[in-house]
Amino acid sequence: MKLEMKRVISVGIQDFESLRKCGAFYVDKTDFIREWWEGMDSVTLITRPRRFGKTLNMSMLECFFSLRYAQRGELFEGLKIWENPDYRALQGTWPVIFLSFANIKEGTWELAREKITMLLVNLYGDNAFLLDQKWFSDLDRQLFNQVSLNMSDAAASNAIHQLCVWLQKYYGKKVLIFMDEYDTPLQEAYINGYWEQMSAYIRSLFNSTFKTNPALERAILIGITRVSKESIFFDLNNQSVVTSTSGMYASAFGFTEKEVFKALEEQEFPKSAEKEVKAWYDGFSFGNFTDIYNPWSIINYLKNRKVGLYWANTSGNGLIGNLLRTGRPDIKEQFETLLSGGYLVTPLDEQIIFDQLDDNPYAIWSLLLASGYLKVLHAQTYEEVNALYETPKYTLMLTNLEVKMMFQQMVQGWFAQGGGLSGFVRAMVQGDAESMEIYLNDLIFACMSSFDGGNMPSARVPENFYHGLVLGLLADQTGDYIVRSNRESGYGRYDVMMEPRKTGDPAVILEFKVLNPRKGETTLEETAASALLQIEDRKYDNELLSRVFLPEHILKYALAFQGKHCLIRKA
Repeated sequence: MKLEMKRVISVGIQDFESLRKCGAFYVDKTDFIREWWEGMDSVTLITRPRRFGKTLNMSMLECFFSLRYAQRGELFEGLKIWENPDYRALQGTWPVIFLSFANIKEGTWELAREKITMLLVNLYGDNAFLLDQKWFSDLDRQLFNQVSLNMSDAAASNAIHQLCVWLQKYYGKKVLIFMDEYDTPLQEAYINGYWEQMSAYIRSLFNSTFKTNPALERAILIGITRVSKESIFFDLNNQSVVTSTSGMYASAFGFTEKEVFKALEEQEFPKSAEKEVKAWYDGFSFGNFTDIYNPWSIINYLKNRKVGLYWANTSGNGLIGNLLRTGRPDIKEQFETLLSGGYLVTPLDEQIIFDQLDDNPYAIWSLLLASGYLKVLHAQTYEEVNALYETPKYTLMLTNLEVKMMFQQMVQGWFAQGGGLSGFVRAMVQGDAESMEIYLNDLIFACMSSFDGGNMPSARVPENFYHGLVLGLLADQTGDYIVRSNRESGYGRYDVMMEPRKTGDPAVILEFKVLNPRKGETTLEETAASALLQIEDRKYDNELLSRVFLPEHILKYALAFQGKHCLIRKA
């Protein structure tokens, strides 16, 4: 197979015309044009994670369909869509409105509304040639001039609808609308506390634009989440929804494994790079299409020629982090399972109802799936659960190594806010239980609510909640220590064991217990004493002793918890 000449890797270009004109590396996704056009859906809503080529694909659609790009077929020469003469004849023949809400990230409702207003005013400015048309009536001019920086909500909600009517009259064809990052203002509204105002505003705008618009030919809205129909699409029944579990357009966003390996070969990477890239960046799936890679990570890997947290370190984790950090104890326990390489089975509704994120125990997993941090191992069909009248359950796990390491860093960041990650670990390996206790109590007070820990042990708040908390503190110690959790040694299972990689460093055994009055414990001292006794009686140090560790080189700690209080004792 003859490969393309090695192309320059350019990071961050999201404009299709610019990318094609400079001849930079590009993975051909133009067959998406054919797929969508032949689907003949009136309104298509597509959700994909951030940095998955959404904006570039929307720019590609504009360059292909818009009359602004008439006679610009050279942008598509050599690409799959240009092989079809019927589509070559279609290029540059439609009036198009292309809007992006990507920059509507304001902290207040007033600023967010002003940003949307400016977006609409600029759109009208781009089409000011309509004012020169003889058929433009006084009423038309009045409506056109209403779209200003001080326009009313009614004028704003009607602005795109009315512009479509005028463009249809001018060009003699209905209008295509491409809307990028449609859900960004809604996410920001939820985070910053003006959800009700924004959702009402967007609902009115979308209803006028996509539901009651006779001048609309077709539309695509694209974003990260499928915002619930009740929130903004209440009156919109003509949309085709394509989420991460849908089969449509499965390979149109993100890179397939074949595309990634071809890129590695073109860029003259050794064959061994395939295994490295797969371990770090594979794992996304859309519908039944597996082995999808995040484009941002791959582009950066090709550019820098080494692995890194490229996608994970881009913006957009604030909402996820806040929900995990302040979530219910069972959410944290399930997240600990995911971080340790396990999986989660949960009911799931792929519609995101932002005003239920605080109360709906399953909403966080829907958001994590839509955002690309989780992948679906198995999804029950409605036929499988129909007889039980249940919501289908999904089996989920973290997407790949990059995502896992991102979350480990996120958790470490929370802990650092609570008194110093390095201080806790330093005190531990130095045998300083008192300083460990100070650090951990500062952390608990900074990062936990009373509801997280509770005041009494229960089935919902077992020792493994605190177990997961401390494991997060140790997450970056894997370079110096082999960290094991819940493994057999002696006559039982220790909670955490840290085996040093360097000769001479101490080994560590940690045992966690929550004060339990039902066992006769009335103080944290009694709980800690019970934990230390368990370490000795069950001979948890057998595994270390068998590896020629001397007893005096093994540090044993009991961590006793009651709600937001921790007591640490050393054997």
